Amino acid sequence: MKDFKQFLLRGNVIDVAVGVVMANAFLALVKALVDDLLTPIIAAFVGKPDFAGLGFTIHKSRFLYGAFFNALLAFLLIAAAVFFFVIVPVNVLMARRRTEPPVDPATRDCPECLSSIPKAARRCAFCTAEIGVAA
Repeated sequence: MKDFKQFLLRGNVIDVAVGVVMANAFLALVKALVDDLLTPIIAAFVGKPDFAGLGFTIHKSRFLYGAFFNALLAFLLIAAAVFFFVIVPVNVLMARRRTEPPVDPATRDCPECLSSIPKAARRCAFCTAEIGVAA
């Protein structure tokens, strides 16, 4: 019982549990955004928000492609919502918060063979081409 208690109280198990709970909450938020805002906008242009009834028949076999189209549309709308309402704003915020200057790289690429060489090198160690002094 002691080992089980230790297992449950380890940091990574708690972190995973919190991550799952937050993912479910975020899923509900994104799903509501797509279902209640983005899908009605598409329905305003197309005419109906549900395509589940769409299909065709070949030799008495019915192919219902509407459910697949609904799933594809939902996937694309969710991906767009996550990208434009989460990823882009977070990237903008992270760029604003960056306080340290960009690190000056210690290497550069050889213009002949594109190998990574030290910045101060005057000759490539891989293709032996003369490079010249770095700017």
